[in-house]
Amino acid sequence: MLVLKFGGTSVGNTQAFAQVAQIVAHARAQDPNVVVVTSAMSGVTNTLIHAARSAAEGYEQPYREARSDLLLKHQLVAGQLIDDGVERAAYGRLIDDRLRSFERLCQSIHVLGELTARGLDVVSGLGERMAAPLLAAVLRAQGIDAEWVDAAEIVVTDDSFGSASPVMEPTCAHTTARLRPLLDAGKVPVVTGFVGATADGIATTLGRGGSDYSAAIVGACLNANEVQIWTDVNGVLTADPRIVPTAHTLPELTYIEASELAYFGAKVLHPKTILPAVEARIPIRVANTFDPAGPSTLVVPDVTDEGSVKAITAIKHLTLVNVEGRGMIGVPGIAARTFKAVAEVGANVLMISQSSSEQSICLAVPEADAPAVISALQKELERELSRHFIDQVRAMHNIVIVAVVGAGMRGTPGISGRIFTALGEARINVIALAQGSSEVNISLVVTEEDADEAVRRIHEAFFAKAAASSL
Repeated sequence: MLVLKFGGTSVGNTQAFAQVAQIVAHARAQDPNVVVVTSAMSGVTNTLIHAARSAAEGYEQPYREARSDLLLKHQLVAGQLIDDGVERAAYGRLIDDRLRSFERLCQSIHVLGELTARGLDVVSGLGERMAAPLLAAVLRAQGIDAEWVDAAEIVVTDDSFGSASPVMEPTCAHTTARLRPLLDAGKVPVVTGFVGATADGIATTLGRGGSDYSAAIVGACLNANEVQIWTDVNGVLTADPRIVPTAHTLPELTYIEASELAYFGAKVLHPKTILPAVEARIPIRVANTFDPAGPSTLVVPDVTDEGSVKAITAIKHLTLVNVEGRGMIGVPGIAARTFKAVAEVGANVLMISQSSSEQSICLAVPEADAPAVISALQKELERELSRHFIDQVRAMHNIVIVAVVGAGMRGTPGISGRIFTALGEARINVIALAQGSSEVNISLVVTEEDADEAVRRIHEAFFAKAAASSL
C-alpha cells in the first residue's frame, strides 16, 4: 500500500491537478492500493485565515472578496478537467455550500468581534474540504475510481485547537473501518489533510506540516509500505541550492537526520509530522510533483553508510545571549536558573553551549525573542550581577547557526578537523559550537556575513568529489 500526500503547490492550478492525476495513475500501476492525502490549493489557507482575522477586526470586504476569488479558483480547475456536466455541477453545488458556510462564519466573527482558536480551525480547514472533492472528481475524469473522505470522520484528536494531536487508537479504528472497504472495492480514497475532529466531532487542525502529519497517521494506521510526500523540490538536498549551486539530492536519509535538518531550518519534513510513520518504521519518500522521474529522497529508520556528512543547513536571524562571569565557577544552580528564566518568557532556544570552566553559558535564540530573554535573565540573576559573580548578560546580534548533519559521523574520526580546516582556510571565525553525545549534528555559530561562505566551504570539504563526478 502507498500513501501519497500532495502539498499546496502540487494542487495549485489546473496543470498541477493534471500532473497529480498522472502520478496517482502511475502509483496504482505499481500498487493497486493507493490512498491520497491532499492539502488545500496553494494560497487558499492563507486567504481563509486573513479573511477571518479581518472580520474579527471589523472588516467585511476581505471575506466577501475571498468567497468570490476562491469560487473562481476552484471552478477554473473543475471547468477545465471535469468533462462530465453532472459531475461538474455536483462539485459546483458542493463548493458553493462550503463558501456559503465560510461567509456565514465570517459574518458571525464580524458581529462578535472575536476569532477564537476553535473558530479559526473551522475556517482554516475549509481549503482541504474544497480541494479533496475536486481532486477526487478530477481523478474520476481520468478514469480512476476515487472517493473523497473528510478526515474529520477518521482522525480523532485532542482539543488543542490550532495544533491538535491525534489519539491513535480510535483514529486507527476509524481509518481502517472507513478506508479499507474503499480500497477493497478498488477505489482511491482522497483524504483531506491538515484537519481532524475531537471525539465529540468538533473541528480541529493539526498545525504546521498538518497534511504531512495526516499522511503519516493514515500510513501508520493502514501499515503502508511507503508514505510519499509530493512537493515542489527534488527531495532533500545537501545544502540550499541558492547558496551552494553544486548541492545535490540525497538518495537516503535517516529519521534522525531528517529531524535534525528540519530543526535547523532546512525545509524538509517536520519531526512531529512524521512521528506516526517513524514509530511504525514506514519509509517516507520526498519527491517532486513537477519532476516525478527526477531524483527523490527516501527517509528510512537506520543509517546505511558510515563516516558521512549528509547535509549542511543554516538558521539565520538569531541572537547569541551570553551569561558570563568568573564568579559562576562552582556555583550550583546558575544554569538551572538561566534556563528557567528563558523558559518563563516562552523563548525558543536553538542551541546551548557552556564552557568547561563554567565561566559562561550562551544561548542562541531568535532575534525577536532576544529582548525578553535578556530582561528575564537580568531580573533572575540580579543579585549575582550586583555582586559581580556574573559580569554581564551580553547579546551578540546577527548570528547564524550552521549545522553539519549526518548519522554516519558517529564515532568517525576527522569530521570536526575537516570542518574547522575548511573554515580556517576561509578565515571564518567560529563564535561558539555544540555537539550532542549522539554525534549526529555539529552546530557552529558564525556571523551573518560569514554564514553563506561557511556553508559553501563545508559543503566543498565533504562533497567536492561528488560535484566533480557529476560534471
